[in-house]
Amino acid sequence: MWGRWRFSRAAPMAADAAAGLAGRWSLRAVLSRGLVGALMVAGLAPGAHAALPSAYSPIVIEPQGAPARMEFDLSAALDRARRENKRLYVYLGASDCPFCRKYEAFLAKNATELLPHFAPYLVVDLRSSLLVQANKLFIKVGGLSQPYAEFQRSIGDERARLLVYPSVWLFDAREARPKPLMQMPAGTGTFETVPEQLEILQLVQ
Repeated sequence: MWGRWRFSRAAPMAADAAAGLAGRWSLRAVLSRGLVGALMVAGLAPGAHAALPSAYSPIVIEPQGAPARMEFDLSAALDRARRENKRLYVYLGASDCPFCRKYEAFLAKNATELLPHFAPYLVVDLRSSLLVQANKLFIKVGGLSQPYAEFQRSIGDERARLLVYPSVWLFDAREARPKPLMQMPAGTGTFETVPEQLEILQLVQ
């Protein structure tokens, strides 16, 4: 199971962010202690771009409503998943998130081995920024738009407390509201090896 997990917490001061504070915890320990936070890392070169590899044919969803809010509408992706009888693999990345780039590079490097296992999924790429915190990020399904924490609570996701980049959801799209297929880890290092990624795709708890 997912092994060890590196993560960076959002620091209350810029100096903490610049220091790149990080720890190594087991996934179980991190979730149980509620230590997940938004990844805020200083010093990243400007112009970095969040993008899942094209080999995975991601459905790219750009946010609407800026600057007051950043709303990601999953409605069309859910409708398509229902038509094609597929699940959704929803990835939330940030343009200025180094750990997002690491995961994207991992997917690109191992595409040949991983792509057959992504076949049951439609991959969705939500493109955000580390500046977008939970109170500004909204998820829309149908006519209902909810802030991140409220959306997470409504689907029974344990990660409602704080927003973390990168994050992944696996959804069953057959119902009116997206239903999580499993409780997912969040944050950097979640999938660092092919076996770890395959466990996620195969819904191994």
